[in-house]
Formats: sequence, C-alpha cells, structure tokens
Amino acid sequence: MADIKVPVLPESVTDAQVAVIHVKAGDYCEEGDSLIDLETDKVMLEVPATSSGTVEKVLVNIGDVVTANAPLIHINEQAKPPVADTVQENKEEKPAAPHPVKEAVSAQSPSVRQALFEHGVNASDVVGTGKSGRLTRQDVMMSAGGRKEERVPMSRLRARIAERLVEAQQNAAMLTTFNDVNMEPVMSIRSEYKEEFEKFHGVKLGFMSFFVKAAVKALQRFPSVNASIDGQDIIYHHYQDVGIAVSSDRGLVVPILRSCESRSMADIEASIMDYAKKAQSGSLGIDEITGGTFTISNGGIFGSMLSTPILNPPQSAILGMHRIEKRPVVINDEIKIKPMMYLALSYDHRIIDGKESVQFLAAIKQYLEDPARLLLEL
Repeated sequence: MADIKVPVLPESVTDAQVAVIHVKAGDYCEEGDSLIDLETDKVMLEVPATSSGTVEKVLVNIGDVVTANAPLIHINEQAKPPVADTVQENKEEKPAAPHPVKEAVSAQSPSVRQALFEHGVNASDVVGTGKSGRLTRQDVMMSAGGRKEERVPMSRLRARIAERLVEAQQNAAMLTTFNDVNMEPVMSIRSEYKEEFEKFHGVKLGFMSFFVKAAVKALQRFPSVNASIDGQDIIYHHYQDVGIAVSSDRGLVVPILRSCESRSMADIEASIMDYAKKAQSGSLGIDEITGGTFTISNGGIFGSMLSTPILNPPQSAILGMHRIEKRPVVINDEIKIKPMMYLALSYDHRIIDGKESVQFLAAIKQYLEDPARLLLEL
C-alpha cells in the first residue's frame, strides 16, 4: 500500500486547497498519472501517482484544506491493471479507440475541469469561446443551462489577488499620471522586420519587448521607480526584474522576467510566450511569479482605452498599456492621423515624486517614439 501525499509546498505557502480530484476508489492508475490538483494562493500544483496500482481510498474531498505531507490517496501497488475482454476466435482484433471525453477533459485547465466535474458536463458537448477554442469556466456554466445561481468558494488565487489589491490601496499613497505615445515608429519597425525576426530567432516580434526595453532604460534613469519600501527603509534595486501581467482562467498572474537589463528582445518575447502558455495551463512555478521590481499590464488586448492600474506590492510603480487607435494629433502645427496609445503610470507617492513620475513616463514615450535611442543607449 502506498500513500500519495501533499508535496512539499513552495516557500511562504502554508497550505493548499483540493481543487480537482481525477480518480475514485477502484480506478487503476499508472505511475505519473495526475490524481489531484491542489490550489495555493499562488500556483496550481498537480499531484501525480508515485507508483502504479489501484486506488483503494480517496482521503480528501474537493474544497478541503491540506498541508504538506498530508495523505491524499491510498494506492494498492499489488493490484494488476484491468484485463481487456478476450477477442472471439476468427474475429479481427481492432485497436481500442481513444476516449474522446477523457482526453478532452484532461486537456482543460484545472478550473474548467472542476466545473465540468461539478456540473456533470462532458467537455465534448461544450463550445469553447477562449483562445484557440479553449473552454472557459463560463462556457461550462452556460452549457449547464437554465436560470441557475451558483455559490462557490473564492479560489485561493482570487482571494489572494483581492487581498493584495486592497492592501495596495490601503498601504500606499497611490497616484496615477497619464501620457500618450505615437506607436507609428514601433509599428513600422515591427512590420518591416517581423518576418525576418521570426525566421532568425524562432519567435514572433510583439510590442511588449519594446515596452520592456523602454521601461528598463527609464528605470535606470529614475531608480526610485524601481525601488520598494521595507518598513522605514527604501530598497533600491540595481537590477530590473519586470513582471508581465497575464490573464488566465484562474485570474491575473504576474510572471517575472528576471534581469531584463541584460536580455535581448528575442529572449523577452520567447519568455513572455512561454509564461502565457504556462498561465493558461496552470503550470507556473512559484519562483516564476515571486519578486519583481516593476510591472507592466496590457489592458489594450481586451480593448481598454484608459485605466488606472493598481500597484503590485511591494513594488512602487506599474505601467498600464492600452489599445492602439488612430486619432488626430498635431505634429509641427499640422493635424495628422496617427496610431496612438494612452499610457498610465500608477505609483507610490511616498517614495516617487510627481516630477519623477511624469519624467519617467515621458522617457517611456520618448524611447517608443524614437526606438533608435534604445540601440544607442541615449
């Protein structure tokens, strides 16, 4: 008999909540099969089978709070895998067809799998409205039909997000300053080199790498924007670890791009793509979402025209990007139509003065409207 236990939890995480149970008593599992999904206030953890055997007993229920090394499942390692029915003589044996529902369920995010389980809905019966046709929790709810109401516990991640947002507003003297930027120079470079860039580096050239590079240069010029408060001390970070806010089915997560001052644009784009995939699958590691000295949030991908982003404590500033839209602007006393984007910088007024915040955002604008400055380090 083998006990499947809660794995060692990440540093600063004291417990986890049982989010999804993939097996029941009597099921046979192979070593490495996913048995249970545990949700912490930072990441989703999959608990795999450490050996092959039959599930004797599931010791927890969905919603239970567990701690490290707590037993979750008893597995009988002596049990043999189920034997397929004997094929009748003189009949051609046909290979077993894959189980489409099981495969469809296993491909979903943990929150969607939980919703499918709770409402008894088959994944193959639900039309996905997410990216690339992926299912969302709302898709499952709509498929369940009827004028229903549902009361579910707030997820650990959502509860943690709520706690941090309230903390940021209560503990910081938060203020927001705005500017706009002509995106034509960046769009022209991207249009001219995107095919060659992807062919050479194996990754698409997006807008975010330009913003990260511009932010790094501006942070080096205005170190207080890259600083944080610890008690009565100000900590100045002589490196730029930039968090990129990414939306997932479970909520907003902010994976960290470490040491951006020494990263290439191709490296930045590849890391962002990798983090986005991990966010959707719920596989971000605790070390990938902790720390950070500055955050960039792109509400423009959802169509936002203007917003006031909230600080990500203990950071002292966050940059908000918004949608690009053509607007009339005055250039050299002439009215021209340009692709413009509003930028917002929310900052902690306790350590960043208004003058610094305005100059920092102006520097971002300058680097984006004249990208050569990034190459020339001006």
